[in-house]
Amino acid sequence: MPKQNHQDKNNELMLRNKLAKLISQYAPADGLFEVCPGVRVLRESSQDAKPARNISQPGMCIVAQGAKRVVLGNDIFEYDNSRMVVYSTEVPISANIIRASIDEPYLCLIIDITPQKLAELTAKAFPHGLPRVPESRAIHIGPTNPKIVDAGIRLLELFSEPDDVDLLIPLVLDEIFIRLLRSHIGALVAQIGITDSNLQKVSKGISWVREHYAQPMKVDQLAAHVNMSVSAFHQHFKAVTTMSPLQFQKELRLHEAKNLMLSKMMDVSSASLQVGYASVSQFSREYSRLFGVSPSKDTRSA
Repeated sequence: MPKQNHQDKNNELMLRNKLAKLISQYAPADGLFEVCPGVRVLRESSQDAKPARNISQPGMCIVAQGAKRVVLGNDIFEYDNSRMVVYSTEVPISANIIRASIDEPYLCLIIDITPQKLAELTAKAFPHGLPRVPESRAIHIGPTNPKIVDAGIRLLELFSEPDDVDLLIPLVLDEIFIRLLRSHIGALVAQIGITDSNLQKVSKGISWVREHYAQPMKVDQLAAHVNMSVSAFHQHFKAVTTMSPLQFQKELRLHEAKNLMLSKMMDVSSASLQVGYASVSQFSREYSRLFGVSPSKDTRSA
């Protein structure tokens, strides 16, 4: 048995090295590169001095090299080539690369997850119905499955075979999702595709807030919109996102204001008004609290 374990470890190392080599081919420099719709690769050659705040998207990340830390509320998640991560919905996160160098950059394969595709495959992966699961979360971490890594390698290798790529890519993606659904976090991940799951209802609420973040929000109306009681909506929303609906809206407003000021050169007053703040001073206080720097300083240092 020890000999078999040693052989398994060697096989897993070979798979990770092969995946790292393929990711490097499609990400020859630092940055995010789209290989095809729904499949991207990321390369970063240095650790982040401070976390960057952004919005997660439903998908899975398979790390070939390096490590990353993500903070959601008070929860901290770290993943590397021994742990893969699944993001189940859109939430404001703080993230930074914690292990990377020029010689050994952070290399990651990112595959988007759509609820429709996952719902289709969930019926196949769980023909007798889903087992009961604990409260769904926005982020799930699990041991990296060597069979998923192997499928990820075959996925990237297909792009050098133009005659087969369109036909075979959907099949390999289905394999990856089915293996994910059959993993120990599979029943949790399956909630992404179940129409009436609490996660889907919360995700529907999140989508509404994302589209109307600058408008006044009444939580009772939002709860009715997703067909939940106010108390149940509060409970499940906080379980998924680690924050209340109002806190979530505030973070979205501040993220969008930052984007307006840094990418569109909008002044502080105009940005605060556009994202729904009536008071510029309140906006500045909350911006400083979230990002650790005042909006005026942030725009000057950009």
